[in-house]
Amino acid sequence: MELRALFLLPLCFPGLQGQATGAQRRREGDTLYFQCPYAASTTDEQTKYWCLLENGGCKELVSTYWKPPQAERIQINDDTTTKTVSVTMTGLKAEDSGTYFCAIYKHYNKYPPLRTISLIVFRELLQWELNSLTVQCPKWSNAWCQPGPKCTALGRGQTSSKQGEMKSLQNRVSIQHNAQGALITMRNLQIQDSGVYWCALDPGRTRKMEIVLSVSQRTQKLRAKESDNITVQCHYKISDYSAVSKAWCKREEGKPCNVLVTTRLESPAANSTAQKGVRIQDDTQQGIVTITMEQLQVQDSGVYWCALQDGSGLLRMEEVTLNISKALLQGGFPGSENHSQETFLGDSCSENTFLILSVVLLILLLLALLTCTALAVRYYRQLLRTGNREAENTSGREEGTAQPGSTGRRESSQDNSKGPAYINLDVQSHPSPEDPLYCNVELSQAPRNPQHVEYAIIAFNQPPRSSKE
Repeated sequence: MELRALFLLPLCFPGLQGQATGAQRRREGDTLYFQCPYAASTTDEQTKYWCLLENGGCKELVSTYWKPPQAERIQINDDTTTKTVSVTMTGLKAEDSGTYFCAIYKHYNKYPPLRTISLIVFRELLQWELNSLTVQCPKWSNAWCQPGPKCTALGRGQTSSKQGEMKSLQNRVSIQHNAQGALITMRNLQIQDSGVYWCALDPGRTRKMEIVLSVSQRTQKLRAKESDNITVQCHYKISDYSAVSKAWCKREEGKPCNVLVTTRLESPAANSTAQKGVRIQDDTQQGIVTITMEQLQVQDSGVYWCALQDGSGLLRMEEVTLNISKALLQGGFPGSENHSQETFLGDSCSENTFLILSVVLLILLLLALLTCTALAVRYYRQLLRTGNREAENTSGREEGTAQPGSTGRRESSQDNSKGPAYINLDVQSHPSPEDPLYCNVELSQAPRNPQHVEYAIIAFNQPPRSSKE
């Protein structure tokens, strides 16, 4: 309908030919900026309008002369220099979809269009699987369909709210009329429900509003080893699905999901069933389904569903990807058990040997460190002893030194020393006549008028005592 109107505009409004533009898509909240050039002969006093095509005529939204309060999101500007009218629409809404054009008022309610645009503002909605979608369609909408060669209706208008309620998991669309238009409800959303939908007007299914729906599935990825046990929990909305049976099934390529266990009651006393180490429990108070799988095997790897089970089939709640790895002994390879056991024992011995060698090397390293420390301390102490001895020797020499002109006599370094004192003399075997001669004499024996006499300072050291003393 909108495209037909777009094609008929040149016939209804002369001069429009060649000025129509294609459809432009915008997301809700975006901004549309549109320019309309006009002829140079157009005067500045002539009012320019921004119109919505309605019933084949112009529904005035704003103009260069006036602007109604409800058009606060629309701005119009007339540039008389470039002879261009500019229109800006901000905060676009899905209800803004339609055919618009710039026009100049002539007479008798005639608005020759300057330029036309078909605007599609879509509302993008994101939902999880099994959630419910509610959309308020604008007035005069009475159909909910998916666009295509023919807009396939998914729901028709119902005057009674009960007539549109979901009777099964397949009958998931209902339409209720209200003062604002039509209220669309889609239940038990599935990932295949993603796509474009229209609020449409019968019988031509004219689009009134466009919805882009994206349905995402809840997924889990689990890893385990052979002989392990796993527990999986899936959540659901209590108000919608507490009374619906739940199932745990394994999905295979090209085949229906194979149900392994279900909460469907076999008897009034049963609240869960078990099959081959698989158990399921439905907590309707918390809205949680718990599945337990015991003694897992490699062949248990695959894709599983937590699903709602109805007479019409299964609806996926969550998809669980399970990966079971073979439990190999450390260092083992797929093969015989004896070979794996031998490999395991050999590796264990190697690890023990490596551990022992590491400990021994660590001990040796610590011992080497302690030895180096002890040697360093010993050397330091020897240096201290050597310094003390030199200080003692210097002190002894100062005490036994006969200064020129003094009358002191030689004394032993210790008053109460026992045993003979020892002295070392450096005597040359063949002294020359010119070399000085040193003699150990008492002061009383020294010559009265000595000539060329030099005095030597001789230090006496305490001789070592023998063990017998």
